Amino acid sequence: MLMKEYRICMPLTVEEYRIGQLYMISKHSHEQSERGEGVEVVQNEPYEDPEHGSGQFTEKRIYLNNKLPSWARAVVPKIFYVTEKAWNYYPYTITAYSGARTALNCSFLPKFSIHIETKYEDNKGNNDNIFGSEPREEEMEVCLLDIAYDEIPERHYKESEDLRYFKSNKTNRGRLQEGWLDTQDPIMCSYKLVTVKFEVWGLQTRVEQFVHKVIRDVLLLGHRQAFAWVDEWIDMTMDEVREYERATQEATNLKIGTFPPTISISENPLPSSTRSGPNSAPSTPLSTEAPDFLSVPKERPRKKSAPETLTLPDPGRRDSLFKLPSFFSWNSSPQPE
Repeated sequence: MLMKEYRICMPLTVEEYRIGQLYMISKHSHEQSERGEGVEVVQNEPYEDPEHGSGQFTEKRIYLNNKLPSWARAVVPKIFYVTEKAWNYYPYTITAYSGARTALNCSFLPKFSIHIETKYEDNKGNNDNIFGSEPREEEMEVCLLDIAYDEIPERHYKESEDLRYFKSNKTNRGRLQEGWLDTQDPIMCSYKLVTVKFEVWGLQTRVEQFVHKVIRDVLLLGHRQAFAWVDEWIDMTMDEVREYERATQEATNLKIGTFPPTISISENPLPSSTRSGPNSAPSTPLSTEAPDFLSVPKERPRKKSAPETLTLPDPGRRDSLFKLPSFFSWNSSPQPE
């Protein structure tokens, strides 16, 4: 297990970002989806939790196969997806990603999970105890991301989204100059506590570190876009952004080639008993059984004392790098070239 805390500041207020977050996720998911690949929205309903109160529950399937390297496609099903479940009690949200499943809903990578706990506050990212002050087993890395000056993968760069030069016509905020974190008003921070688990001996460290690199780039790009698109959403009401969300999700489902029933964003909250979400941050259950394609063949003779290891391709070769696409709703993670 590898846990990190990410802090991303934006020239917005927490109340403004309530709308901006929903708009950005919907638009970004639609842009990054294509035939057979992308984010299918399965459920999007009000949710009532006894501890956190009223919120919104979403379940999505993120289809990934064509974005995997050739060696990975040889050992995974032709069509598979990662399940995302999110509980949005803004300004507190919980997102969990479970192991990959086939189109027939059979799990083949049960020992992989990601858990993200998010809190938003109107400050510069200086709250060191936002997730509690209890001592942890080991010191956790805190990553401060600068949406204007930290580099993003070149393929995701757009001049219109370069916040060093972007200026909002409706809010008169921007261009973000060096040192903007110390002078910007208003300013808010998105705090994200991210836990990645990939419990396969011999692969765990490499995969967990790489997934965090993917997460960092996704968070940086998504928060850049939230501000770069501010003039598109700043005047929206909650009803208007929910309608935009519904229409965009239906269009995205059609774009990737899935045809589920019309998505309903109803006004009647569903009781907590109708969803698997717990009263507090959920943990993604892990199977104790290793997936077949990662297991050591039983018929292969080996010494009883030898550990069950996996032989990896040479990381020095370009065609053998372990790649993972985005496991998030934004679906825009980088891949090592």
